[in-house]
Amino acid sequence: MAIFKLMKKKIVILTGAGISAESGINTFRDAGGLWEGHDVMEVASPQGFLSNPELVLDFYNQRRKQLFEVEPNPGHQSLVKLEEQFEVHIVTQNVDDLHERAGSSNVLHLHGELLKVRSTRNENDVLNWKKDLNLGDLCDNGYQLRPHIVWFGEQVPLLDKAINITECADILIVIGTSMQVYPAASLINFVSLETPIYFVDPRPSVNASQYKNLTIIEDTAAKGVPILVADLIGTRP
Repeated sequence: MAIFKLMKKKIVILTGAGISAESGINTFRDAGGLWEGHDVMEVASPQGFLSNPELVLDFYNQRRKQLFEVEPNPGHQSLVKLEEQFEVHIVTQNVDDLHERAGSSNVLHLHGELLKVRSTRNENDVLNWKKDLNLGDLCDNGYQLRPHIVWFGEQVPLLDKAINITECADILIVIGTSMQVYPAASLINFVSLETPIYFVDPRPSVNASQYKNLTIIEDTAAKGVPILVADLIGTRP
């Protein structure tokens, strides 16, 4: 007699800066367009890197050091529990590793990763990197290394993969994002009209009239996500 394995429902989770901000990672949108005192185009664009590579490398060296001083918060940690009952895919705009440190298994970093660097010649030549990155640090082919970050004005190479993942969602959860950064903000439009959408943010930028099955949880990730997860896995008192 054939034995059929029940397929788990797929939950796709889109996360933005709001979930990591509660761990102590600052975002430039909270500082009037400045990121740690710098205009973002100075430190997060190809033009900025060409103009002042030392400044850009030092900026990301400081961000990398900060990452080692923070920990995942309950928002990150509670998402791991979903994997007990669902197939979970996280598509994040964040470049930190807090989802992975919390224990999530499937994380796609749409905008790159702070703990990786790549060759300025070949974007597919990527290395794990936890120390400072300086001028003179070269790839095996002799080209300067740069942060493995998608800067303003650059293509988002993992966008198609993120779209394919999102299109298959049985449930979509959006956490801590302003829905203002494209093309990441467009992912919410790739789920079917019948797909339940949960939006967790203290200042939600969407409303119930925009999507057919939208539930808004107007709270921070650290408070709202554990409640949502408990509801979804049936453990809420």
